[in-house]
Amino acid sequence: MYIPYGRQWIDEDDIQAVVETLRSDYLTTGPKVEEFERSVADYLGAKYAVAVSNGTAALHVACLAAGIGEGDEVITSPITFVASANCALYCGATPVFADINPDTYNIDPEEIRRKITPKTKAIIPVHFTGQPCAMDEIHAIAKEYNLIVIEDACHALGADYKGQKIGTLSDMTVLSFHPVKHITTGEGGMIMTENEELYERLKLFRTHGITRKPSQLEQCDGPWYYEQQVLGYNYRITDIQCALGISQMKKLDAFVARRREIAARYDQAFGAMEGIKVPFQAEGCHNSWHLYVIQVLDKNRKEVFDSLIERNIGVNVHYIPVHTQPYYRAHGYAEVVCPNAELVYSRFISLPMYAKLSEEEQDYVIEQVKSLI
Repeated sequence: MYIPYGRQWIDEDDIQAVVETLRSDYLTTGPKVEEFERSVADYLGAKYAVAVSNGTAALHVACLAAGIGEGDEVITSPITFVASANCALYCGATPVFADINPDTYNIDPEEIRRKITPKTKAIIPVHFTGQPCAMDEIHAIAKEYNLIVIEDACHALGADYKGQKIGTLSDMTVLSFHPVKHITTGEGGMIMTENEELYERLKLFRTHGITRKPSQLEQCDGPWYYEQQVLGYNYRITDIQCALGISQMKKLDAFVARRREIAARYDQAFGAMEGIKVPFQAEGCHNSWHLYVIQVLDKNRKEVFDSLIERNIGVNVHYIPVHTQPYYRAHGYAEVVCPNAELVYSRFISLPMYAKLSEEEQDYVIEQVKSLI
C-alpha cells in the first residue's frame, strides 16, 4: 500500500463525459469550454471566467491583462509554487517577496506595505493550502496605493472568506485544475473577474491575441476575417478537458467536505502533541484544504520525512521558498531574507490530503507520524 500526498478522484461518470466529447464534433475550442467556464462562475458567483491550459498560464494571462510589464514590481509570497512569481518575470516585471505570517503561512499585509515602492504595480496573494489570505487588509493597501490584486487561489477552490467564496473578491482570481487539486481537468486553469474589460483582454491573450468579435475589429473584409490585436499565446484548453471539469464540478462540494473531515481528524490526532504544530484556522475563513501541512518542531524534519517515505507514505514539502531557488539567487535575490518563510520551510511536512483518502489509510498515516515524533 502506497499513500500519496495528493491524487485525483475519477469515477465512471467522469470517464463517460470525456468519451462523449471524444465522439462529438468538437475536441477543442467548442461548447464544453464555455459550459465549464459558466459552471465554475456560477458556483463562485462570479461574472466572468476564462479557462486556459494550466494554472501557470492563468497567472501569466492575468498579469498580461493587468498591463504588468517592464519596470513594474509585483509583490507576492515566498511560500508558494514558483509560478506565482515567475508570471511577473514572463512579463518583464520584477517579483518582490513579502514575508509570511508565521501562523497562517500566508503573505503578511504589513510586510506587503513595507515592500511597496513607486514601481509596485500589483499584489499576488497566495491562499496557501486553501487558507484565505487577509483580503480586507490587502484590499485596503491596494486601494491606498492604486494597486491591482490578482489572487492566486490555485489551492483554494471551495474556500470562503467572511461568507464569500474565494473567486469574486479581487480584480482577478486564478484557479488550477491539476490532478492534486480539488477538481481536475488533467491540466487546466481559469481566471475569474468581475470586470468586463479585463475579461475581454484575458480572452485575447489566451488565443494568440486574435479576435473575431465584430465590435473589436478595426476593419472587416468578410465573415472569415480576424485580427491579431496584441501579442498573445496559445493557452487554450480543450473540450476534452472541460468535459471532465464539468463532471468534476458536480462533486466539488462533496470533495471539499471530505477534505475538511480529513483535516479535522488530523487536528484531533495531532493538536495536543508537543512536537507538532498543526495548521492555524483564521477566524471567519473556511479552508478548502488542498494541503495539510504540519511543522515538525523537536525532531529532525528530514529523518521524519525519510522514515514516512520508507513506510509508503508519500509525504511532500510545500514549498521551498522561491527566493532561495538557484535561478532567483543568480538573478538578484541572493541577499533576500524572509525569516518566517525560511523557518517554517525547515519544519514543514505535507501529509496525505485528498478526498479519496480512506479512514483506514489516514489512521495508518496518523499512527506512523505519532510513532516518529
